[in-house]
Amino acid sequence: MPTEPSKELAVFPNPNSERPYEIEMDCPEFTCLCPMTGQPDFARIIIRYVPAKLCVELKSLKLYLWSYRDEGAYHEAVTNQILNDIVAKISPRWIEVKAHFNVRGGIATTVTAAYGNRD
Repeated sequence: MPTEPSKELAVFPNPNSERPYEIEMDCPEFTCLCPMTGQPDFARIIIRYVPAKLCVELKSLKLYLWSYRDEGAYHEAVTNQILNDIVAKISPRWIEVKAHFNVRGGIATTVTAAYGNRD
C-alpha cells in the first residue's frame, strides 16, 4: 500500500452484507486550499454509511483525503466530490459526508451531502 497522497480508494467485501449496519469514520485532519486566497482550510470530515457489497479501506481513505491538501476547493464542492467518489467506488445503501470547516473570516461552515436510502 502506498504512503503518498492518492485519489484511489481501495475497497474490500462487506463481511456482513446480509444486514444493514452503519460505519462511521471521523477524519479530523482534513486540509485543502481556499481557491480564492490559496490559504489552507482545515476541516473535520465525518463519513457515515450503510455498506452494500463493499466497504472502504481506511488507509486508502486517509491517503485519498490527504490528496486534497494542495488543491484549491470550495467547501461545498469538495464535500460533494468526496461523496461522489465513495459512491462511485462502493455503491453503498446510504451515505452521508459531513464536513465541519474551521472558522475563517469569522464564519465556520458545515456542509452535509447524502446519497441513498438509510433502510
